[in-house]
Amino acid sequence: MNSNNKSKLARFWEQIEKDTIKCTLCPRHCILKNGRSGFCFVRQNLSGKMVLITYGRSSGFCIDPIEKKPLNHFYPGSKILSFGTAGCNLGCKFCQNWDLSRSREFDRMTEKASPAEIALAAKTHDCKSVAFTYNDPIIFAEYASDTAIECHKLDIKTVAVTAGYITDEARPYFFEHIDAANVDLKSFSDDFYEKYCSGQIEPVLKTLVYLKERTDVWFEITNLIIPGLNDTDQEIKNMTKWIFTNLGKNVPLHFSAFHPIYKMTDRKATPEETLIKARDIALDSGLQHVYTGNIHHKESSSTYCSNCKNLLIERDWYTIGEYNLVNNNHCPNCSTVCAGIF
Repeated sequence: MNSNNKSKLARFWEQIEKDTIKCTLCPRHCILKNGRSGFCFVRQNLSGKMVLITYGRSSGFCIDPIEKKPLNHFYPGSKILSFGTAGCNLGCKFCQNWDLSRSREFDRMTEKASPAEIALAAKTHDCKSVAFTYNDPIIFAEYASDTAIECHKLDIKTVAVTAGYITDEARPYFFEHIDAANVDLKSFSDDFYEKYCSGQIEPVLKTLVYLKERTDVWFEITNLIIPGLNDTDQEIKNMTKWIFTNLGKNVPLHFSAFHPIYKMTDRKATPEETLIKARDIALDSGLQHVYTGNIHHKESSSTYCSNCKNLLIERDWYTIGEYNLVNNNHCPNCSTVCAGIF
């Protein structure tokens, strides 16, 4: 592929031999000879330099409710302009967007938009924020970062929906201009990450701790529960206790239902009772805001006061019903602050 408006010189790589480079963006550290792309498909060695071949190209745009990301404590009820590209640096066998994340066919992506055009589109359509989503924005970090900078010029917030699989070196750059994130914690087992995601859990946990300790990024966590693979009471307990200890009680956690797809069509969908039980375990572990997703269950989709349990934000799927926060983020019953950005 020639260097043109479809590619841009990328960051986070080093030359190790003539015409051979190593990518340092994600923990894979792909070694690339001239003309070869990494595991993600989109970061390529072009004449001894790393380029991002999907810069300025999108798999499509959609205006969503912010709750669909999912983010329940970041400007609830607001509109968000969502877009992604192609490729991914993980290889999840249960990927919900596998047609994009595992695609090598970049020419089918006909949507071309500069960072400034995306920001203007969000402003024009009255979107509070822009989401980098569908595939993992870490692999198009330069495109996401440039877009985030343009969004901030127009007072548009930015959201990363990511698996958090990134190196220590690249993490500060990627999150520098991000306002909120939903991090997909796929399991609390390294064996699961290796067998079903072609990755490791440690970089993801480091990303979560980094967000908590080193940034002002508002973040929430999603855990997709797959029957028979990551749904045991002990794993849920271990994960939620780790979150409580390392990230605090106020980090919202979303348990999402699995539906058979991609390389896991032989698995059954997650029963509603499994999600409700996981939510109960998380609450018992001390987490204050725990939700279920991909099922219709108003009680476990709504937000309650962490102190008096008063209903603060009622949700029916992605629709906001009662909204009872006062003075921006306080419970009207006991004045306890609800964590988040409202």
